[in-house]
Amino acid sequence: MRIVNFGSLNIDKTYSVPHIVQEGETISSLDYQEFVGGKGLNQSIAIARAGGQVWHAGLIGQEDGNVLLQALEDSGVHTEFVENRPIASGHTIIQVDNEGKNSIIVSGGANRAIDELYIDKVLSHFSAGDLLLLQNEVSCFSKIIDKAHKKGLKIYLNPSPMDDEVLSADLNKIDCFLINEIEGQILTGEKDASKIMHAMQAQYPESSLVLTLGAEGSYYQNGDQQIFIPSLKVKAIDTTGAGDTFCGYFIANLTRGKIVEESMKRASRAASLACTVKGASNSIPMREEIY
Repeated sequence: MRIVNFGSLNIDKTYSVPHIVQEGETISSLDYQEFVGGKGLNQSIAIARAGGQVWHAGLIGQEDGNVLLQALEDSGVHTEFVENRPIASGHTIIQVDNEGKNSIIVSGGANRAIDELYIDKVLSHFSAGDLLLLQNEVSCFSKIIDKAHKKGLKIYLNPSPMDDEVLSADLNKIDCFLINEIEGQILTGEKDASKIMHAMQAQYPESSLVLTLGAEGSYYQNGDQQIFIPSLKVKAIDTTGAGDTFCGYFIANLTRGKIVEESMKRASRAASLACTVKGASNSIPMREEIY
């Protein structure tokens, strides 16, 4: 099984702040740094650092995108499908407060230039049984799902950010949902974790579910099977890349033949360790740090 990740490639403009800015408020940042990021890039790097083989599919800007391409290659991600366009790369503006909590604004840039021609070109290299990982930071979200499903790929969806594009897609084609509590609440209307899982099973009975609860831990659900894994207790500095780290490590370990429970444990430990380092992609631990 090969993994193709249709995902965003962003330059993260990160501001350390005493608290997340409120409406009508102006504050001074304590520090400013730039990192490579994007949920797609982060998850591809996490898969590669966990020992998985992943091909990234995404677009970058001609003038500013080389740093993103280099970051993928440095971590062992296959990049032959990454192409550039004569526009700016995607970028984010991230606030990180003194407790490590964050607030993020995303500007799509080249990530929003993905079209059907590019999708078909990439998917022509993959076949039934391969795994597609997808988030919602690129254009043609529904088209990617439809075309991958038609080819028989297993589709793992991290529906972030949640918006009408996600809700209007045919989510019955998803093999595994990787969501947090907020995404679960939007998909089901429920707030409690157990009710979210029950509602997801009722709505998408053929799909498995990974529900992450931050410091409280994570659940896996597939039919009658349910697994809970507590989080490793750490002093959080920056939680920005934790969810992406979890997704990447979970998928990589599954495709490397690990059982679900072991894959969840390794993903949980990796995500916790990612919270102890500032930045997104650079905070993703190497496989040797986990075991």
